[in-house]
Amino acid sequence: MFEQTFKNIDDILYKDAGADSELDYIGQTSWVLFLRYLDELDNEKADEAALEGKDYEFILDEKYRWSNWAMPKDVNGELDHHIAMTGPDLIAFVNNELFPYLAGFKLKAKDNPKTIEYKIGEIFSEIGNKVQSGYNLREILSLADTLPFKSTKDKHELSHLYETKIKNMGNAGRNGGQYYTPRPLIRSMVQVTNPKIGETVYDAAVGSAGFLCEAYEYMYEKMDKTTFNLKTLQETTFYGKEKKNLAYVIGVMNMILHGIEAPNIIHINTLTQSIRDIQEEDRYDVILANPPFGGKERKEVQQNFDIKTGETAFLFLQHFIKSLKTGGRAAIVIKNTFLSNTDNASVSLRKNLLETCNLHTVLDMPGGTFLGAGVKTVVLFFRKGEPTKSIWYYQLDPGRNMGKTNPLNDKDLKEFVNLQPTQPETEKSWNLKLADIDETSYDLSVKNTNTPEEAPLRVPEEILQEMKSLDAETNQLLTEIEELI
Repeated sequence: MFEQTFKNIDDILYKDAGADSELDYIGQTSWVLFLRYLDELDNEKADEAALEGKDYEFILDEKYRWSNWAMPKDVNGELDHHIAMTGPDLIAFVNNELFPYLAGFKLKAKDNPKTIEYKIGEIFSEIGNKVQSGYNLREILSLADTLPFKSTKDKHELSHLYETKIKNMGNAGRNGGQYYTPRPLIRSMVQVTNPKIGETVYDAAVGSAGFLCEAYEYMYEKMDKTTFNLKTLQETTFYGKEKKNLAYVIGVMNMILHGIEAPNIIHINTLTQSIRDIQEEDRYDVILANPPFGGKERKEVQQNFDIKTGETAFLFLQHFIKSLKTGGRAAIVIKNTFLSNTDNASVSLRKNLLETCNLHTVLDMPGGTFLGAGVKTVVLFFRKGEPTKSIWYYQLDPGRNMGKTNPLNDKDLKEFVNLQPTQPETEKSWNLKLADIDETSYDLSVKNTNTPEEAPLRVPEEILQEMKSLDAETNQLLTEIEELI
């Protein structure tokens, strides 16, 4: 039922003149879903307060609550067509009254980014209504009204469908891929870093919040379900930053659907913060991320870092190292060229990583892991506070070409996850001692020394000789068969 509702909303958006891609579809669906969720949250808290004999102050003024502007209902619980806005009136209200009112929360809650009020202000300051037809919007609102947010089961199904929309957006081109890291890869990174209740988890390039959502699922399943633990998981465990408007909205909505009521995601360009200003209270126990790569950052942004480079991912890596607590663990996706680039910044960054952290594992991913990206990547697993002495490499080979019809799955990564604690030598894995690397280049290239050597190619004369020998054997067998007959 939920899946069909999402599909129907997409079909309406496809017909509308204002939304023309998967990115638009998920952006428009997100703001509608957010307001639908907000209505459920407000009503739930009002009911709780009433049971305790307390007054409750609604987040939104009455005029702007879902039940008043989006879905006013009659005594039978049906849409009251006498007072429900539609057509041009609905679009005018949404664009000229509702969105400006909601954007105003940004000023009210600017000093407290952890609140739901802050999320309202940020979302509606940065995203606009693209639905041009008020009749189409009326249909979308009616469909969204049927989606329940109350039970954990309902939210789980909604979150699964929302993740599917994010994945489709990632496959749709137009930079959509930057929002989607394959979930099997994320789950393997979470399993290896093993975040525990009471620890903090951080992603400074949060995108659609896939890392934080998967970490939430992992920690929720493993922890004791006490009131204290549930509150800790909700309020003081997950933290993120996101620069881009649409990604911020999607990330917040994705975390809400996964069960985090007011996600601690800040709308900010992480790289504008000087790493020299990061203090102990700004550090985290676990960092999981796939920072954007290939960007060219301006000189003024580079001044915030000790190692100057225009490569966005290399600046993020410096931020991550500085943002880890001593003893903290990180798993970071990065282009495989980071391991071998010979420019000064790359060499200096590798040296810094090896000297300040224990880079204990490098996971070498196959081409095609990131659909549409066309780049080879590795995952760096490291612990801060002690230098690297040995690195375990694992070369992932699913035994097939990766692509839309053959995406990465959890089974592909099972062996890596199982072997990682003991780090054995196999045909796919090997160890590199830091004492054996060149200390002028700090080259950490993926060079599997355990792959069985292929037989050298034979010269034509050897091939012809074997063919003659096989022909002779065949003729001998035929002769023996004829004699038997």
